[in-house]
Amino acid sequence: MKIPFDNSYFRLPAQMHAAQLPTPVKDPQIIAVNTPLADKLGITLGDDATAVFAGNSIPDGANPLAQAYAGHQFGNWNPQLGDGRAILLGEVVDSDGIRRDIQLKGAGPTPFSRRGDGRAWLGPVMREYLMSEAMYAMGVPTTRALAAVTTGEDVYREEPLPGAIITRVAQSHIRVGTFQFFAARGDLEALQALTDHVIARHYPGADGPAALLDAVIERYARLIARWMGLGFIHGVMNTDNVAIAGETIDYGPCAFIDHFHPDTVFSSIDQYGRYAYSNQPGIGAWNMAQFATALIPLMDDRDQAIEGFTAAVNRFPDVYQSAWLRVFATKLGITNPVAEDVTLINDLLDLMAKDSADFTNVFANIGQLQARDQFLDRSAFDTWEVRRQARASADAETVMAQANPQIIPRNHRIEEAIQAGRHGDMAPFHALLAAVTQPYKLTPETEKYTRAPTMDERVTRTFCGT
Repeated sequence: MKIPFDNSYFRLPAQMHAAQLPTPVKDPQIIAVNTPLADKLGITLGDDATAVFAGNSIPDGANPLAQAYAGHQFGNWNPQLGDGRAILLGEVVDSDGIRRDIQLKGAGPTPFSRRGDGRAWLGPVMREYLMSEAMYAMGVPTTRALAAVTTGEDVYREEPLPGAIITRVAQSHIRVGTFQFFAARGDLEALQALTDHVIARHYPGADGPAALLDAVIERYARLIARWMGLGFIHGVMNTDNVAIAGETIDYGPCAFIDHFHPDTVFSSIDQYGRYAYSNQPGIGAWNMAQFATALIPLMDDRDQAIEGFTAAVNRFPDVYQSAWLRVFATKLGITNPVAEDVTLINDLLDLMAKDSADFTNVFANIGQLQARDQFLDRSAFDTWEVRRQARASADAETVMAQANPQIIPRNHRIEEAIQAGRHGDMAPFHALLAAVTQPYKLTPETEKYTRAPTMDERVTRTFCGT
């Protein structure tokens, strides 16, 4: 197996990472390999691919390491986190000229494991593979799944569970928490090196920390607006899960809403709803405030920096609201949104919440009877639909078809695939993967994935998988 590595993060100051080889596993077996992505990365798959994706074989040019970072977890500061079960093999430059990380997740303990086993069980690996590839297919910035393998070993949580490893690809795995790690330690050498690296790698137009902050705020606000437009709940928006590149990262207790309510929470560890669907924009602004705080030590005039950075963070709601309006207006076939359309959109969301309408199926069928059928108060929806039609563009049908997925990886379908996978049957996983990576296309075989869960099928809690 040949991977054209060029490992820029490895060349940064030594305190930013720890060299760490993956821990070999007993009997790795391939679950899936994303061959088109491998081709895009310039990777030549060989007979040793399974061993490489399991961490049993290290390809030439790799510099395996675990990254150091800190973070706020549910608002509480933790100064020492880091890659506890993930090992970065190295970086490649893909066919578009974009640098990408290749990382093994679940590859064994590292110096940052905090007494954990560094492993992942099969369920979260399957979930991340399905969710990340679905998000990519829907045009949302995201990490990607290159491969997944079973390990032939059990991991122990509350019970023995089959182990697995996912190979994850990202523009980088640098997080807000990476900046916080060095700022909290007063390590200005590493903080400056990290800032220079991120600017050169992700934001080459930025001319310093202030411009970097502005650029990250813009990208992160647009990302959250995309989440909201799909009914996606990340579930664990800690600062160590906020990728500086503006990609969705760390698909732990994430989920898509079926029956809509703005206060929906799925994460089993989010007891107070901090990361509920409706709270995601506010948490986004809070996370950017932590990023701004981590950058302040690099500024010559602290007071001036605080004033300027505060103003930058305070712009987050406006940047987000503008992106949110564009996202939802497009979903309704409105190509020239104006401020008054905010009321139109919110009125629909209120109707959906009142009647627990299925989020995806409402938007996928706007302008058709199937959307109306999602509501108990159909006359109220009819009145709203007249207002929408008055604002819709001439090509609204085409616009909506491109903005509203028919198929998402619904919780109950993921759970169905995981339970089958635990017993060695990967057919449901592959069928679901094929469906969610063609989210705008319905066939007789994939139509079943549009159906909302029955009461008996509903999955209301999701888990981190650590």
